[in-house]
Amino acid sequence: MKTSIERLVFWAPRVSCILFALFISVFALDVFGHGAGFWKTTLALFMHLVPTWIILTVLAIAWHREWVGAVVYVALGVLYLLTAWGRFNWSAYVMIPGPLFLVGILFLINWCYKQRFRASA
Repeated sequence: MKTSIERLVFWAPRVSCILFALFISVFALDVFGHGAGFWKTTLALFMHLVPTWIILTVLAIAWHREWVGAVVYVALGVLYLLTAWGRFNWSAYVMIPGPLFLVGILFLINWCYKQRFRASA
């Protein structure tokens, strides 16, 4: 039976990532207020959901390879900072890359904990 700390270390990055994907998806809803036709709105919705699909694809890979999540989520946060620096209010630099860094760190902790557990077993 897994201890509660093992469950927390396992589920924290995964649940945090899913919550962040839901948060990012909310920004895609602005496509419905433009009055475009069905196909243009569908295309715009698809384009706005690309970051969500990237986040969820990385999560699918990182589910069993935690080090991938640690590296890629931190890299995505750095990429956002490099590409968006100076274009938005400071809060955008906390709300978007901040959770990416957090998820990356949580996956790193999960990977290190898993490695330590395997070494002691």
